Amino acid sequence: MRNTIINWITKEAKSDKDIFFISGDAGFGVLDEFKANFPQRFLNLGIAEQNTISFASGLALTGYRVFVYNIIPFILYRCFEQVRNDICYQKLPVTLIGIGSGVTYAPQGVTHYSVEDITIARSLPNLTIISPADPLEAELAVKFALSSNKPVYIRIAKSKEPKIHLKLPGNIEKPILIKPGKGLAVLFHGSVGIEVMNSIVNIKKPIKVISVPMLQPLDFNYLKRQLKDVKIIVTVEEHFVEGGLGSILADWILKENMHFNLIKLGIKNEFIHSIKNNAGMRDKFGISSEKIRTVILQEIKRIPS
Repeated sequence: MRNTIINWITKEAKSDKDIFFISGDAGFGVLDEFKANFPQRFLNLGIAEQNTISFASGLALTGYRVFVYNIIPFILYRCFEQVRNDICYQKLPVTLIGIGSGVTYAPQGVTHYSVEDITIARSLPNLTIISPADPLEAELAVKFALSSNKPVYIRIAKSKEPKIHLKLPGNIEKPILIKPGKGLAVLFHGSVGIEVMNSIVNIKKPIKVISVPMLQPLDFNYLKRQLKDVKIIVTVEEHFVEGGLGSILADWILKENMHFNLIKLGIKNEFIHSIKNNAGMRDKFGISSEKIRTVILQEIKRIPS
């Protein structure tokens, strides 16, 4: 996903002279082509996150469409005040590209994990939040950002994520139906989507599978139509179980007085002390393909006949 996004920005920068790219001492190698082709529109501002965001907002005020690239703790957490006041408050065309979603950086520890970033980003008005599941959704995400005149936050994993879609989905602004079905629907966002896809292999019941890459704003009217023949919703995310997609849907279901049974799978809201790789972490928190499959099979039995 990372390479897809950077390649598209580099391609568009050839014709769009307003594109400016800022790195926070990250992206070595993958940014070489952009740096070589557009040296006057690239800066590595180093380990100075708050200054980087304020600098990006200044460029945006002068007419540039700015992309800022760093790992999520350094593009959203450490500089939250500047993202809030300098970018979102002023509705500036700055796109934050955050890498290392969820526990992608396992086993490097809690300082590098991004398991509460959606909760934090959701608190910011004017900020579009996109969590693509594969390179094709990442392509749509960066195309949206290139056409947007408002702040955008794109959260991605590290690299080499497999494709989930067979062809380019039509619209990143709406939930994407991957597999038709009824009774039970599995909704997810981000790179954990591959675990969802592996979990449903050889399940004979017609389970509906939906990717929800755009989390804010979420097109609830469209989603409601997609869920018209569904009774049970299972959400899967590599994020805290409270505060992400599951919580977004829980609030919506309560507000609209709808009668879905909602099961939320994700990371427990507590600091992570375990030392495992990414696959081990997913299994520990119940979002590996095997653990997801177990929940699906349990819930299938509860679907009203």
